[in-house]
Amino acid sequence: MTGFGRSEYADANRKFTVEIKSVNHRYLDMTIKMPKKLNFFEAAIRNELKNYIQRGKVDIFITYEDYTDRGASVKYNKDIAAEYLKYLKQMSEDFSLDCDVRVSTLARLPEVFDMEDMEIDEEAIWEGLKKALDEASEHFVEFRIKEGENLKNDLIGKLDGMLKNVQYIKDRAPAIIEEYKAGLRAKIEEMLGDTKVDEGRLLTEVTIFADRVCVDEEIVRLTSHIEATKKALTDGGSIGRKLDFIAQEMNREANTILSKANDLATSDIAIDLKTEIEKVREQIQNIE
Repeated sequence: MTGFGRSEYADANRKFTVEIKSVNHRYLDMTIKMPKKLNFFEAAIRNELKNYIQRGKVDIFITYEDYTDRGASVKYNKDIAAEYLKYLKQMSEDFSLDCDVRVSTLARLPEVFDMEDMEIDEEAIWEGLKKALDEASEHFVEFRIKEGENLKNDLIGKLDGMLKNVQYIKDRAPAIIEEYKAGLRAKIEEMLGDTKVDEGRLLTEVTIFADRVCVDEEIVRLTSHIEATKKALTDGGSIGRKLDFIAQEMNREANTILSKANDLATSDIAIDLKTEIEKVREQIQNIE
């Protein structure tokens, strides 16, 4: 399901900005883009977001500003500089050269100056980052709830339409048997002329046909699946994967009804059912 949430949190020392965006995805796939300084918190960020998000391709963008401007300091290594100077003077004597060492020359030599990272207050940083994360996640969930309500209403409308189609197939079934029986009788009478029709044989043929085209079990199961989907949508919660499985079962029952159909009207309705089930399956991918 698509979603969006944004939040900023700032105190006297730091400012955090968090944006969360998502698109449809069968599983949870999170991508986090943030400053290297915050990489230490990646596992904690993922765990925190899992409290709000269970499904979707989610992109998280985090920016961080440190108002203290004390990220690193320069360290002067006097002993190393003294060692360089001692050996430079020795080289001057060994090769009878002028010792023209300047401070700028000595300062460029390796390890005379080092950049030293200041100690990071991880607890304080996480406290601010978590506040921004939680607020952005709450806005993200609110966005998804509004979209989810519209999606639920649309799906329930489609499911109610499917129930009407299933009821039509159920009501149509007895008429199919009677029409087959009447058609078979007419053919036999046409072939035999005045000879009396063997009612026992006719009944046997009709019974075999009725058994072959019977979809009572499929109708019961399909109705049950549709009602279960409606109930899950009404109850709410994390139901996406469950509904995805039920939709597969609905499609299986519709396929069986279509394969057994020996009637044009029933075939048309079964095809409509398959089309609606596919639409439902596509929209279920949006549900967490």
